[in-house]
Amino acid sequence: MLPPAARLRRRAEFAATTRGGRRAGRGSLVVHLAPPDGDATVPRVGFAVSRAVGNAVVRNTVRRRLRHLVRDRLDTLPDGSTLVVRALPAAAERTFQELARDLDAALTAAREPRRGGPRQPGRTGMKARRSGGAS
Repeated sequence: MLPPAARLRRRAEFAATTRGGRRAGRGSLVVHLAPPDGDATVPRVGFAVSRAVGNAVVRNTVRRRLRHLVRDRLDTLPDGSTLVVRALPAAAERTFQELARDLDAALTAAREPRRGGPRQPGRTGMKARRSGGAS
């Protein structure tokens, strides 16, 4: 079980982490890792396992496995950071070892610096749409 101080509980905390954190997906899960907050001392973690993963029994099994895996890796997270682990439907079919491998790969990717440097203002990386209808 995670210590009470290390748990995310409020919807706003989940939203802030998913919006402001680095996202990395691997296989059966996606992690959102937000940088340390000024006042927090321990890393805080939350889990999102939707109905798409399976029925209540399957969801709780996946959640328990993820919670156990994250508990063992809590000391590797930066102090004050927040982490949301979101299970994808494929998580229901994964073994404990496969979930561990996916989690380790996703955490490593979320900690890596961004490639390509900062984005330029006004650039979306998409081609501009042509205006006007069919001729």
